[in-house]
Amino acid sequence: MEPDLFTAAAEARQEKDPAASPLAVRMRPRSLDEVMGQQHLLKPGSPLRRLVGEGTSAGSPAGPSSVILWGPPGTGKTTLAYVVSKATNKRFVELSAITAGVKEVRAVIDGARRATGGYGTETVLFLDEIHRFSKAQQDSLLPAVENRWVTLIAATTENPYFSVISPLLSRSLLLTLEPLTDEDLRGLLHRALADERGLKGAVTLPEETEAHLLRIAGGDARRALTALEAAAGAALDKGEPEVGLTTLEETVDRAAVKYDRSGDQHYDVASALIKSIRGSDVDAALHYLARMIEAGEDPRFIARRLMISASEDIGLADPTALPTAVAAAQAVAMIGFPEAALTLSHATIALALAPKSNAATTAIGAALEDVRKGLAGPVPAHLRDGHYKGAAKLGHAQGYVYPHDLPEGIAAQQYAPDALKDRAYYQPTRHGGEARYADAVEWTRKHLGRKQP
Repeated sequence: MEPDLFTAAAEARQEKDPAASPLAVRMRPRSLDEVMGQQHLLKPGSPLRRLVGEGTSAGSPAGPSSVILWGPPGTGKTTLAYVVSKATNKRFVELSAITAGVKEVRAVIDGARRATGGYGTETVLFLDEIHRFSKAQQDSLLPAVENRWVTLIAATTENPYFSVISPLLSRSLLLTLEPLTDEDLRGLLHRALADERGLKGAVTLPEETEAHLLRIAGGDARRALTALEAAAGAALDKGEPEVGLTTLEETVDRAAVKYDRSGDQHYDVASALIKSIRGSDVDAALHYLARMIEAGEDPRFIARRLMISASEDIGLADPTALPTAVAAAQAVAMIGFPEAALTLSHATIALALAPKSNAATTAIGAALEDVRKGLAGPVPAHLRDGHYKGAAKLGHAQGYVYPHDLPEGIAAQQYAPDALKDRAYYQPTRHGGEARYADAVEWTRKHLGRKQP
């Protein structure tokens, strides 16, 4: 809502006594140049730069468009809106989709039209968690956005292609925020430790504690600053000049995970996860999954490994394994941590307990080996394309038997090149669901007149 006397008084108190506000609030950037991360959105001439008036001449017909900011929690969506409110002379109104409805939206729009018509003042509307708005509530924004009665900045953690109506998407620029890197968070922590708005150098942060703090932050700036503030307070209460690892652990109630995402352990733990799944040890697999999650591993990396495992180690022994892993990867991309941990657990358990077969892996490996050795040969004439003029004169597609014309739906004709006509790459196991594929391949090879391996 628009600032009132109570809001103004609260802001004045915060300026007079910064400690009255959380560290994450005190350390909010005051300009786009102070924003950590998201450099792909902050280049000269970018929509956000234009939104605060940089590089835009007065009265320019190509004014800044409304924008939708999409990204995980703690990546700076609210911060960017706050910077816009401070950097522009436009009237700034904030609504949350959790508490606001159509009535509040219409009141803002009416106020924006009056401000524009009566005082020539433009309005920026920041709408947090727009995915919580119903279709009807989002529809109420359309006239204001289309006619530029307001410049909308909408924030969402959900995929806007699913959670925002198409007409609103088409009238806005979609800007995707990425999780903050360790370097982004490290710079933010160092600034908070030294800045007058922050901890003013009251404590130091040893390297070991900093590394753990980065792990538990998981790319979330708000989480990093909240944990730092709590741990620094605990250290000062003890009279300690630095935030020790034990103090941080006690404060956030989370043990340090010895895990370097850029070092050997990154690959060692990932390897152990996959080998535990392959070995059907569901408990060990869950242990390694938990270590990766606690270390702040990218959930998309974990999901990719699970998809590979589904084909490499399970294959047709459980045909549902790959769809399960793919569905998990799609869900992880949409929801992110912490909820993504549930989805990754779901997929890991399913894969670990599934019957195993590497027949698909060995089949393509054998086929690739032959191709690389030069065992290919021309495609049999009766399988070649016969749709173009002159193909029949070349003998292409002549003598081809259409399998669907036969009672059993299979035609005993040669399909592979001559050099490979007796190769049998796929060697199915009789584990789980692959048993029926073993029966099927035996039957088809027999009816094709192929030699059995």
